[in-house]
Amino acid sequence: MSGVWVFNPNGVITTQNTSKRKVLVHLPTDQIISSYSSLEQILKELGWERYYGGDPDLFQFHKQSSIDLISLPRDFSKFTSVYMYDIVIKNPNIFHVRNM
Repeated sequence: MSGVWVFNPNGVITTQNTSKRKVLVHLPTDQIISSYSSLEQILKELGWERYYGGDPDLFQFHKQSSIDLISLPRDFSKFTSVYMYDIVIKNPNIFHVRNM
């Protein structure tokens, strides 16, 4: 059970969900990434290229100077913190994940 534990006067223990929505931030501009088009523009400037690997459900990028591959769900509404942290790890000091 995650969240903050609340002990009520009547002895009942409950939790309050304290999780907040996470966003991917481009650090040099402090821009919140709100679409794949803005993310793609930044990734291209960093040397990432679109990769067409055959899976229609994925939006992918690779760098010729690396073996890294960034795989994202085609639907931006499914772009969760797991994908955001993958981008952060592969682009240190460029992106950051923040709570909104």
